[in-house]
Amino acid sequence: MTLARPLLIWGGLIWAALAAALVVPLAVAATSPLLAWREPIYIAAGFAGVVGLALLLLQPLLAGGYLPGLGARRSRHLHARVGGALLTAVVIHVAGLWLTSPPDVIDALLFRSPTPFSAWGVIAMWAVLATALLATLRRRLRLRPSVWQSCHLALAAVIVTGTVVHALLIEGTMGTLSKAALSALVLAAAVKVVVDRRPWRVVARQGA
Repeated sequence: MTLARPLLIWGGLIWAALAAALVVPLAVAATSPLLAWREPIYIAAGFAGVVGLALLLLQPLLAGGYLPGLGARRSRHLHARVGGALLTAVVIHVAGLWLTSPPDVIDALLFRSPTPFSAWGVIAMWAVLATALLATLRRRLRLRPSVWQSCHLALAAVIVTGTVVHALLIEGTMGTLSKAALSALVLAAAVKVVVDRRPWRVVARQGA
């Protein structure tokens, strides 16, 4: 009982900190003066991008089983669900921008946009789509767990890097401090998962 109480308190603090990390950037974006006179579609597209960045914090935490109170099976199930939500957020983000300004989206997809953040966003988008496709075809391709893990982690690294750089380069509705803090947390969580999983050791062991 003596040990259980501190663990319960610690778990509650972790969940509270996670909730704050997710909610604060959304609240800051919702109160941004840059939303004034914007079309609803554009606002929805922008918020989808903010939600996508927030979901990227959940993914490595779930994949690594770092959230208290969730078993390994539950964490994996939620990781897959959040992955689907992330894909939906990306689709809404891109589709909304397409509806408001098709030429800009075309330039971004063709990597000829004058804005540097566009290329990083497109790279992250393709990595998200590739991850979803690979997850769907995983059983059909009969991928070994080690191969799936290595591919998944590699694509996740591209997604995190591309999304964070994309977000940091944009001067949009997200506050500078809240955006930087959320991006730092996403990077830290992703690095921890990669270090804990050590995919390079699996590859080296199989090649030996």
